[in-house]
Amino acid sequence: MGRTVPPFQVMDVIAKANARAHRLQPADPRILRLEAGQPGTGLPLGARLAAEAALRTGATLGYTEALGLPSLRARIAAHIQDWYGLPISPARIAVTFGASGAFPLAFLAAFDHGDTIALAAPYYPPYVNIATALGLKPLILPCGLETGFQPTPAMLAALPRKPDGLILASPANPTGSMLSPADLAALARYCHANGIRLLSDEIYHGLTYGKPIATAAQFSPSAIVINSFSKYFSMTGWRVGWMVCPEELVRPVERLAANFFVSPSHFSQLAAEAAFACTEELEANRARYATARHLLLTGLESAGFTKISPPDGAFYLYVDCSSHAADSSAFCLRLLDEANIAVTPGYDFDAERGKNFFRMSYCAALPDIEEAIFRLHRLKP
Repeated sequence: MGRTVPPFQVMDVIAKANARAHRLQPADPRILRLEAGQPGTGLPLGARLAAEAALRTGATLGYTEALGLPSLRARIAAHIQDWYGLPISPARIAVTFGASGAFPLAFLAAFDHGDTIALAAPYYPPYVNIATALGLKPLILPCGLETGFQPTPAMLAALPRKPDGLILASPANPTGSMLSPADLAALARYCHANGIRLLSDEIYHGLTYGKPIATAAQFSPSAIVINSFSKYFSMTGWRVGWMVCPEELVRPVERLAANFFVSPSHFSQLAAEAAFACTEELEANRARYATARHLLLTGLESAGFTKISPPDGAFYLYVDCSSHAADSSAFCLRLLDEANIAVTPGYDFDAERGKNFFRMSYCAALPDIEEAIFRLHRLKP
């Protein structure tokens, strides 16, 4: 038999919610979709117009270079300069099939079979599942509120054996926690000095609520940075991401990308490049998420969910439901059955401690957020 990996449980929740939606009667309240990190804001107008123009003019939409359109790679490099003040050669940029397509490229280019990769729990499940499928060994670092659900150099130094790599997410999924620029610098420099390859997942940059952002590439020449057009740029289904590669990994990543994917979608890359000019619309989206964040933090507390770490970024709340149920999977099924609210059980993000938590996404439309709060208040104990 071939290799198997654990399920990505949020996809199972999506399937259950879809199946339930098909069974609803006209008088039933509709299902509120708060289970997935999919922006409800839609494709930015400029990106849509660029896609329409490509179709209308009959542009040849064929293979691009394996690492993406040179114009898009240059625009991503300019974006990094604009946001972080960091000059990056476009030659170090790899356009990928979403951030999800970047991780196997990074794992295979940077690590050998059997290498150990550390990461904080709770974590985004595909980190572990993809690494395991590729023959790597995840090393879970249980983290809590005392470190903002983030790893520290002290945690790495205390390990009996130095890991080969570290996956870092800031802002993180599912907690929305962030490292300060100073803490990110300390961790990135520690990893570089000790031969630990840092993979920094920065796909939620742009979606922050008061804390400044920095990129790991500012502090470490050996770090791999992964980002995406899916979240801040609201382009989930277009499947365009990017990597900032250390110079020695550019050619290995290019060879892998050419063999795995040939190239990213030409059509999607044209839309992605245009999305950089949509700042006003994208910032309005971020302001809407900030409003939804405030509504949920206030509404959940008044509904009896008092153990929540306020997220610094992204668009998730990681909610302690131990006062309402002994098991988060059962509680999430109850929410779907009794309140028509779809959320994700914590087991997806932390196999050991996830029974006490569920993740709620607040990138849905504001009326859905308000309705979810209303239904949670009506939920019977």
